[in-house]
Amino acid sequence: MAKSVKIYSTLTCPHCIRAKQFLKENNIQFEDYDVSLDQSRAQEMINKSGQMGVPVLDIEGEVIVGFDKDRIKRVLGI
Repeated sequence: MAKSVKIYSTLTCPHCIRAKQFLKENNIQFEDYDVSLDQSRAQEMINKSGQMGVPVLDIEGEVIVGFDKDRIKRVLGI
């Protein structure tokens, strides 16, 4: 069963772009929230991660700050 994946990002963040590309390459569906345009999602991201930096991934409630490919793969089981 597919895991629920949310990514909090901005359009100009190179790590965000790489993280989303990685998810697409692995056929992982995800919800993408642009925190530069959506203040409520930005606050949600800060509440979850304690961070203002992007990307922040929320995979089934496990929060990953930054594009940590190895940890993302481990949490997704790929």
